[in-house]
Amino acid sequence: MINGLKSINLAVAFFLELAMVGSFGYWGFHTGKTTILKVALGIGVPLLAVVIWGIFMAPNSSTRLEGAAYYAVYFSLFILAAGALFLAGQPTLGIVFALLVAIQTILAFVWHQ
Repeated sequence: MINGLKSINLAVAFFLELAMVGSFGYWGFHTGKTTILKVALGIGVPLLAVVIWGIFMAPNSSTRLEGAAYYAVYFSLFILAAGALFLAGQPTLGIVFALLVAIQTILAFVWHQ
């Protein structure tokens, strides 16, 4: 039973990571004043988040951060993503996203994932 819940928590973590990237894209496409700026922000900011995640957060990265540095980048990215939703006119979605990240992170910490 608990192993099944742990697997679900890992799947939720993956989908939250995808949602983080999506929220940056949503913000970018809704923030820019011109079409070029919307496209640049809507593609550039999510791409930057993916690159940061790939270099510093990915499980198999040779430059993966550990300890406090890992959690500082982790929470920064997710807080920025929740804030992006809020600033893009989706405050309820931003709050729900932040709560889901908090719950998933607490469970991952308790289960040593």
